[in-house]
Amino acid sequence: MQRRLRPILPALVLLLLSACASAPQRPQPGSTMAMAANNVLFRAISLVGTPYHWGGNTPAGGFDCSGLVDYVFRTEARLNLPRTSRAMSRLPDPRLDRAQLAPGDLVFFQTDGNGVSHVGIYVGRDRFVHAPDTGGTVRLDALDNPYWSRHFLYGKRVLR
Repeated sequence: MQRRLRPILPALVLLLLSACASAPQRPQPGSTMAMAANNVLFRAISLVGTPYHWGGNTPAGGFDCSGLVDYVFRTEARLNLPRTSRAMSRLPDPRLDRAQLAPGDLVFFQTDGNGVSHVGIYVGRDRFVHAPDTGGTVRLDALDNPYWSRHFLYGKRVLR
């Protein structure tokens, strides 16, 4: 798996760094929250290629969408989030539309017709990291992809 990631890792790091440089409404560089957001982004991107596993919440065991988000925020920002995407969506933080998203925000989707059913981590430049489906891996996708654009609901900023 590491050999497959080596060719794309420099591009992912550049994407992450450019996303951090253009972050709207982010804490001042060097602040605790800015460092937490950077840690979250680097960790999320480092997990690209990890196998999807329903109910999974570790790199060794694989991830489902909410397991990935919970793991990254818990280990990199010391923030304990609810275990499911639906429960995460119920956090009291205000909802954000796409234009308001900043790197490190959670992004929520309705993929099954029953409200929130998927979550990812926004990395900037209209991209997000998520664990999308059985048989797949953690990956970086674009919010303007027709599928994700059609199913996007809102974002939430949990790092302050």
